[in-house]
Parts: sequence; structure tokens; C-alpha cells
Amino acid sequence: MDSQSQNASLQRLQTVEKRIVRVLELAGGVMEEFSNPSGPRKELVNNHCSEFMQLIKDIQVTLREEIKSACEYRPFEKCDYIARISNELCCEKVEYVLEKLDGMKETIGEYHRAT
Repeated sequence: MDSQSQNASLQRLQTVEKRIVRVLELAGGVMEEFSNPSGPRKELVNNHCSEFMQLIKDIQVTLREEIKSACEYRPFEKCDYIARISNELCCEKVEYVLEKLDGMKETIGEYHRAT
């Protein structure tokens, strides 16, 4: 994940944090209204509840997108490490085989000289 997308993700999560704080404030406001001795003001409770529900939906959508984005993250997708290591191993194997072939060639040469 590049720096720019990390910053965007962090900003979205900070926005979610602010929305969560607002949701708690709204819930507290509704609780205060219900404890009001003269009874709750219906319009205020409705407004708070509507805003509460909208913020909950927004939080849910943002968190779903962030989780999906995190699950799609492939840290080694653009990395050539695996290919490089594989190539180095292949080179080591070829060198090993060449050493064995040289040894066999030497043994065959010794055999022919002995006969």
C-alpha cells in the first residue's frame, strides 16, 4: 500500500472516529430528552434518531470498504524477491550440476588414461 493510499485510509478512519463520537453525543442527547421532566420533545428526538441512523449507515459503509481494501492488500504483489530468490537457487543448482559433470569428465579421463 503506497503512502498516499495509507493517508487516505487513515483520513477515512479518522472520519469514522468523529462520526462515532457524534453518534454517542446523539444517543446521549436522546437519553437526556427522555429524562426531561416535561417529557421528550418529539421533533428533537426524531432529528437525533434520523441523524443517528444516517451516521451508523455511513460508519458501516466506510468500515466495510476499509476492511475490503485491507483484504485486497497484497504486500509482495510488485516485489521481485521471490523471482530473484528462485533465480539464485536455479543458478546454484546449475553450478552444482556443472561441478558434478566436471567431476564425471575427470573420472572418465582418469579411466581412459588408466586403460
